[in-house]
Amino acid sequence: MQTRIPLVAASPNAALFPTMSLPIEPFSVRVPIAVQLTRIGRSKLYELFAAGEIETVKVGASTLVTVASLRRLIESRRQR
Repeated sequence: MQTRIPLVAASPNAALFPTMSLPIEPFSVRVPIAVQLTRIGRSKLYELFAAGEIETVKVGASTLVTVASLRRLIESRRQR
């Protein structure tokens, strides 16, 4: 799911600047969302964290999972 947001808000000077938008994809998600996205159980995700196969970032008490590492994991395990 990608959402687009304008980089330049409408203003009296809007005609002077081109309007652009970028796709928005989260850099990280919380563990319950990582479970939903990958359909991998919570316990297995924590095993993958410990093994260094999925990158996490601690911000205060929150554990964030990088979306890029989830993508790499799934790509590396695809059956061809």
